[in-house]
Amino acid sequence: MSRTSTASSSRREPRPPAGPVPHRAEEVEAALGRLRVTPSKGRGQSFLVDPFVADAEAALLASPPGTPALEIGGGLGILTEALLRRGVAPLTVVERDPALASFLARTFGDRAAVVTGDARTIDLPPVQRAAGNLPYSVATPILLRLLARRIPRIVVLLQREVAERIAAPPGGRSYGRLSIVARLYGEPELFRSVGPEAFWPRPEVESRLLVHTARSGPLPVPSVPRFELAVRTLFSARRKQLGNLLPRLVASRSDAARLAARAGWPDDWATRRPEELAPEAFFALARALGTRPAPT
Repeated sequence: MSRTSTASSSRREPRPPAGPVPHRAEEVEAALGRLRVTPSKGRGQSFLVDPFVADAEAALLASPPGTPALEIGGGLGILTEALLRRGVAPLTVVERDPALASFLARTFGDRAAVVTGDARTIDLPPVQRAAGNLPYSVATPILLRLLARRIPRIVVLLQREVAERIAAPPGGRSYGRLSIVARLYGEPELFRSVGPEAFWPRPEVESRLLVHTARSGPLPVPSVPRFELAVRTLFSARRKQLGNLLPRLVASRSDAARLAARAGWPDDWATRRPEELAPEAFFALARALGTRPAPT
């Protein structure tokens, strides 16, 4: 990991003073101008300008004193400020943009450890809590990485559609691979919706706060890669019936019937669609599959 004290040492132009954390759209726009940072449309990057949303997110983190915590995407520090005000410490903040990371380091000093890097790939510290306002285009891989680390409590602000897919119950169109994988690692729960006016630049969609509480004890599958492959395969054509999909995981239809029986699936499984089965049915399928490789 590259800390900001070294990440920006090669910059030739003088760094502008950090100043206070901006809370209004015009303040954010001015601060980004001074830092020569342009929000990335490709990453769906917008900056939160509503301190009440930041405080709600920090409150949901419920971090006891002395609990190591991680913030993904510090930006201009509105959530960092709220987390520190709520007593979240020690706090590590990951920020991809070197100019923003430098701003955060100068603003918060030794109250937070600021790391420059991409949260999808850099080494992350061991923590018990994680929070972040995730850019829309990279939110899913970042969240999946946090889930796989089995962090006890995660609080994120996501595009509303993505958040609702993650927390969706079986039977609806939103329920799918993300819903099942999230429940493999624990329990997702939806909280308040956040409108576009809470950000600058304004996104075209709403956001929503999501809390994920990690599962205690061992995971209910023997092989996570095998489980993920099975779920991905079955939801690759979600309008098809499972009688046509399950044979893709084994050598024949008769093998598929035996696999469904071992998994304890209902007798009419072959005429059902993937979204009709609860996450526990996919966990049972993964146990029935074991760790053997998929057929080629």
